[in-house]
Amino acid sequence: MRLLSVDRSKGAGALTIGELAAAGDVGVETIRFYQRRDLLRTPASGGGIRHYGRDDVRRLRFIRQAQAAGFTLEEIRELLELDAGEDRSRARELAKTRIKALDAKIADLQRAQDALRRLARECAEGSAGPCPILSSFDV
Repeated sequence: MRLLSVDRSKGAGALTIGELAAAGDVGVETIRFYQRRDLLRTPASGGGIRHYGRDDVRRLRFIRQAQAAGFTLEEIRELLELDAGEDRSRARELAKTRIKALDAKIADLQRAQDALRRLARECAEGSAGPCPILSSFDV
């Protein structure tokens, strides 16, 4: 992630949407998407320009890191609500649920990888007949 360079003389609400996007290493449309999903606030526009602060950068980075960990946007919304409190047990429960889902996904990917390896062996160059890889996808 890029580090944020903020002109401190502008105050806490000194970032434009483009600067917020750059600080979170996302596009402006991602910021707007998060705002429509009520994950990020939409500040009032002062003079036609909306300004964001350090808390918005922190929240955006939280969202991105939670997504990287595999959390859904709904789960992230709940985590953000928990972040304001001290509900460790619920946060831990969400993490354990996410771990189980990731374990299942990893197992599915491992099965797919094993199947493709087997098909690649069976499709060795010089083998006669139809290609097993292509045949396996033919319905």
